[in-house]
Amino acid sequence: MFIKKKGQSTLEYVILTGFVVAALIAMGVYMKRSMQGKLRESSDQIGEQYSAYNTASNYVTTSNLVQRETQSAGGASTVTYTTNTQNKTGSETVAGLASE
Repeated sequence: MFIKKKGQSTLEYVILTGFVVAALIAMGVYMKRSMQGKLRESSDQIGEQYSAYNTASNYVTTSNLVQRETQSAGGASTVTYTTNTQNKTGSETVAGLASE
């Protein structure tokens, strides 16, 4: 059986191109991991990153209200508020950050 040279060359090019495409697809996973590694390395050089889940806070809020009620002989009463203060004390820390 005779195979034409032109058809054989075209088939060889198609097969060769298929191998190259398959190799690039297989390398895609490794290229992706490499790019992620470089990005992580760059972010690690910047320093620790803030995370909203690594915070802790402890606050105590105290409210004071003094109410004085005065009644007179006729049954009328007056109410006076002499002190109305609110104090907030506590601390907040961000865990995971190295202190220098």
